Amino acid sequence: MVIAAAVTLAGCGSDDKGASAEPELKVTGAYMPAPSMDSMAAGFFTVTNSGGADTLTSVTSDLSDDVTLHSTKGGAMEEEKSFAIPAEGRLDFASGGNHLMFEKLTHKPKQGEKVSVELHFAKSGTVKISMPVESATYTPKTGH
Repeated sequence: MVIAAAVTLAGCGSDDKGASAEPELKVTGAYMPAPSMDSMAAGFFTVTNSGGADTLTSVTSDLSDDVTLHSTKGGAMEEEKSFAIPAEGRLDFASGGNHLMFEKLTHKPKQGEKVSVELHFAKSGTVKISMPVESATYTPKTGH
């Protein structure tokens, strides 16, 4: 009975921005702390979605041919294949949590430089962002 009611309610509502609605993504707060190593860097940003669900499937950049998605669970870093962005939700990439790893860098980016990054989404396609390189100890006002 409860399952039937849930299924019935799920089908109601014409302005529901669920799985069938188009995602409306906005990327903010992107930055890369100046890396301490020549071969590896991290990247952070927030994706806000005011539409239907989407999935971040991969990331590419001229800075590295090897950009991977990572989560941090229980203090341990794990590589992820993708990240869901819920309808009417957000996905945070923040220090100590989800993040990008740029490995085998083409060069060591310096503070003040901007790194071109392409975020690839299942429904929204490619979103190009410019990721400023900040100081190694940078902490954004938004808490990333």
